[in-house]
Amino acid sequence: MNKPKLRIALFTGLYTPFLTGVSVAVHQRARWLLQQGHEVFLVHPQFNDQYPKQVGDRPMPGLDELQSYPNFSSYSFPTEPLIFYKSLPQPLSYRHWDDTELLIEFQPDIIVVEESAQMRGVYSALIQGYGRPVGLQYARRTKTPIISVFHTDIVAYIRYYLGDVFFNFLRPIIPLLVKQFSQVYNLNVFPSREQLIKYQNLGCHPSEYVPYQGIDCEKFHPRNIRYNPIPDDDRPTILFVGRITAEKNVLQLIDAYPLIAAQIPNVHLVIVGSGPLDAEIRRRAAKFGSGITIWGESHGTELLGWFARADVFVNPSVTENFCTTTNEALASGTPVVAALVPSTIEQVSSGHNGLLSEPNNPADFAQKVIDILSNPELKAAMAEQARPSILQYDWSACMEKFETKLYELVQTSDQVETTGMARL
Repeated sequence: MNKPKLRIALFTGLYTPFLTGVSVAVHQRARWLLQQGHEVFLVHPQFNDQYPKQVGDRPMPGLDELQSYPNFSSYSFPTEPLIFYKSLPQPLSYRHWDDTELLIEFQPDIIVVEESAQMRGVYSALIQGYGRPVGLQYARRTKTPIISVFHTDIVAYIRYYLGDVFFNFLRPIIPLLVKQFSQVYNLNVFPSREQLIKYQNLGCHPSEYVPYQGIDCEKFHPRNIRYNPIPDDDRPTILFVGRITAEKNVLQLIDAYPLIAAQIPNVHLVIVGSGPLDAEIRRRAAKFGSGITIWGESHGTELLGWFARADVFVNPSVTENFCTTTNEALASGTPVVAALVPSTIEQVSSGHNGLLSEPNNPADFAQKVIDILSNPELKAAMAEQARPSILQYDWSACMEKFETKLYELVQTSDQVETTGMARL
């Protein structure tokens, strides 16, 4: 029996050329849905000349690829650079664009809002953000199901940037805010069971675990060693890939490096990415000479080569929801050392495909890296177990579950509407 094709309105606050895990995930999701024959209307941030030039120069897959599908359409909403991070966008308020008018024209079967907090402007404290839940007015008026897709642990971000003192001051009202933000949707979906539990305890309802956050396991593969970016360098390599921002704890890698280097001769730390801490991390890395390489951004086969080339992938962040790069490293056959936070225990099984360290403890983090690099048998066993441990998160498998959830919500909405009309 052929499934009916859906008309899906997909709102996102991050998309190419703005480089984040969310941008990549949204693109993959939109493409997969189009490949299944669904009609997708992608509402995404506009790129303009207010952003740094290098943002627009990124060779990221995006609209050009999706426009080859006849069932695809898009709209770019006006943006300004995020206040403290000029390489990322913030939606302008509803005075500048009208999501309801867009939806009236498209008439979706379901509305998907990716990273709803960012779309609403929480990241900039509503100073320049949209200011109200996107898509909600139309959804309520037409009884169209609308869901929120969580990518970011926004509560962890708040705690990280405000510190424990101010966070403890805000703690009593956080459940009220979470409840207010979540209850307007028919469903809030999380890619991590642990994060789901955390937010349910904060009053996030209705909410559900849906493993939608997949990766292309055929693309990320140990065979990509043929793209090794440093083929003549046989040093043991520690790799980080991600945005160079405070919440990613990248500076802690610089603190951990000399502890590792004291035990592992000629060890090489490679940091791939860009962000507002670029200058600071280069300054601090400079004293270690060739021991630390700040590579900058990497794309295409070169990036695939980095994941396969590394001996250990490192992720010291304590604010991750369900880190894409951790999964990409594991799919590439690379053991992972990550900070022990709720979502990482679903990705990294300590002693099996990697090790987990005490959060915000560079000494313990360093020791976990040393434990792997100093034990060839352990490293080989973890490398062998890394890829099988993550195959359940292949993109197609995850998107089939996501698609099933969309069908359930649309069907439930139709049944409610039919029952209501019958009563009349």
